[in-house]
Order: sequence, then C-alpha cells, then structure tokens
Amino acid sequence: MTELVKSSRYARGRSELTANRLAGAGAALACAALLGTAAWLSPSGAGHGTHTQLGMPPCGWVLAFDKPCPTCGMTTSFAHAAHGELWAAFVTQPCGALLALASAMVFWMGLHSAVTGSRALASLGRLFLPRYVWIGVALLVAAWVYKLLVWVPGSLEGAGFVVP
Repeated sequence: MTELVKSSRYARGRSELTANRLAGAGAALACAALLGTAAWLSPSGAGHGTHTQLGMPPCGWVLAFDKPCPTCGMTTSFAHAAHGELWAAFVTQPCGALLALASAMVFWMGLHSAVTGSRALASLGRLFLPRYVWIGVALLVAAWVYKLLVWVPGSLEGAGFVVP
C-alpha cells in the first residue's frame, strides 16, 4: 500500500472520529440542557401547566376548551422524571416519561461518543424511518387519549391558570 493511501485512510478515519465526537458532545449538551431545565422546575400538582415557570403563556387549547392538548403534561412529566419521580412522570404524561428517559439515554450515548469517538449515535438515525415515526405518533396519540380520560374539568386554577 502506498504512503498516500495510508495517510488518506488515516485522515478520513480521524475526521470521522472528530465528527462523531462533536456530534456526541452536541447531543449530550442538548439533552443535559433539557434535563437540567426540567430538574430546575417544580412539577405542577395539577399534571399540567409547569411550562408557565419558564415564562411561557398558559396553553391556549386548555383555556379555550378546558381539555388537554396533545402534548399536555409533557413539561410536568419531564420535571417529575428529572427529579427521579418516574412513576409520577408516567402517570402525568406517559409519552413525556418515555421521552425523558430517551433524553437521558441519548445524553449518556452522546457523552460516550464525545469521549471515545464511538458511532453509537449513528444507530439512532434508524429511529427516523417511517415505521418508527408512525409508532412514535401512535404513542403520542395514545398518551393524549389517556390525558383526555384522566382530565379533571375545571383543573385550570390548580395549574396556576387565570381563568377569565
């Protein structure tokens, strides 16, 4: 093998390693920021409305219809999960609990890739195949149906909403 071929393979391998490390560091930082923010929040006892602690307005869907929106309780669920209250996270919003656990998993995978240059994160790309996207949508719809079934009408005040 010529010296040029050896050096080009080495350079290509080295640049791939650097790219894996950068992607891993980015994924770990993003997930750490998400979970760190969730840990900073106090989960709402009403099971929704925690997002208002971030300065966001109350959910317009809830205010208009007194029914949960499709992502209702996600922030509260993440806050419970970040506090180690996994059952409370699941009861609050099942899909939110799964996403919080997935975020923690991606954090550790990203950290591993950042340190070692592993291609572990590349395997997550398969999750965006249509079959898995549809499974994710089905889980979100099932979680929304669950929230509709357990919703307590008039629970707006308990979540800190100002009802006109």
